[in-house]
Amino acid sequence: MSENRNVTVELGPSGFKSSISVGSHVLISDEPESVGGTDLGPSPYELLASGLGACTVMTVRMYATIKKWDLKEVKVNVSHRKEDSEDGKTKIDIFSREIQFFGDFDEKQHERMLNIAKKCPVHKTLSASAKIETTHIH
Repeated sequence: MSENRNVTVELGPSGFKSSISVGSHVLISDEPESVGGTDLGPSPYELLASGLGACTVMTVRMYATIKKWDLKEVKVNVSHRKEDSEDGKTKIDIFSREIQFFGDFDEKQHERMLNIAKKCPVHKTLSASAKIETTHIH
């Protein structure tokens, strides 16, 4: 299990460009120009989709390594959209994930890796409901 580090996000006096700090890493997030951003980094939903993609490939790699399978590469494309719920009263988030496995393995191993991809922790989090606790610091 990975170490949980605090994520700090800072936004200046104007625009949407945000500086994200995680341990010693610094990332930028922004919104596209079409919604008033400067497109200097991925949007928050693109970062969320990136987390799903990264978790997917890492989970599959860990499993294939344990099984000593010939997995040379895993590629995941993730997109996000909103759709009306069945009752039409709310929007639901849809993450579409396309997975490609490269290596020498049979159909049974291929199917097993697809099932393992569904077990990545971020997939589980996005598939369930999460609770967000917010406090205000004066």
